[in-house]
Amino acid sequence: MGAVVEWKIGDVWTQKEPFYLPVGKEIQLFEAAAAGRLPVMLKGPTGCGKTRFLEYMAYRLRRPLVTVACHEDLTTADLVGRYLLKGEETVWVDGPLTTAVKRGAICYLDEVVEARKDTIVVIHPLTDDRRFLPLEKKGEVIKAPDTFMLVISYNPGYQTILKDLKQSTKQRFIALEFDFPPADYETEIVRREAEINSDVAAKLVKVAGKMRTLKNRGLEEGVSTRLVIYAATLVKHGIEMLEAVKTAMIKPITDDQVIQKSLEEIAATLLAEG
Repeated sequence: MGAVVEWKIGDVWTQKEPFYLPVGKEIQLFEAAAAGRLPVMLKGPTGCGKTRFLEYMAYRLRRPLVTVACHEDLTTADLVGRYLLKGEETVWVDGPLTTAVKRGAICYLDEVVEARKDTIVVIHPLTDDRRFLPLEKKGEVIKAPDTFMLVISYNPGYQTILKDLKQSTKQRFIALEFDFPPADYETEIVRREAEINSDVAAKLVKVAGKMRTLKNRGLEEGVSTRLVIYAATLVKHGIEMLEAVKTAMIKPITDDQVIQKSLEEIAATLLAEG
């Protein structure tokens, strides 16, 4: 049967427009890639807004969005589909990639580096001028319509000998680079997402910015914008600000109690500055 693959498909334009604050030319570049039928790689640290950007672009382009959460047990069958027993019949059930191709949707492989390398090879025919998906078990080939688009997310900070994308895969995509937004942009994002006042948002962003300077100096990753929003949400619901920072911005990123204590002291000092 293979591993369970988490995926969903949504006609996002029927929902509320996702909030996204552009920092550079990422919207224009993505629209040009969509018009040119080019596959796109979103590069950047965890929680910096890659997925939200894609949700916004799917809304803007009025295309269905199929999202697949990649993991190390993801098989080719998980992506393209498999035969399953239903009653006394054996029926073919499309996987998320096949569904996206047939619907002319955007297929988003989130954190693609987590997937097995032999699985990722299946996307190669969709990323060049062939634009087709072979279903070997059915003996079929599905031609991708013009509206189909393949997008992957990739965190370069997770590169290791065992976990990295092959050059043969990387060089099939154009790359849009993301990072944590400038402080004034991030403050507005946190304010909007957590529905908190600007002063609180600015203080939390200031703390996050300081913590990010400690990446590779005791911390493997910086504090994501997502965690800053979580902290702001706790404050909105009555949690004292330093306690919210401890719970949402410090403890999730390190288990080292000495480092936790140091970060708490840094946060307390910055929050006291007003």
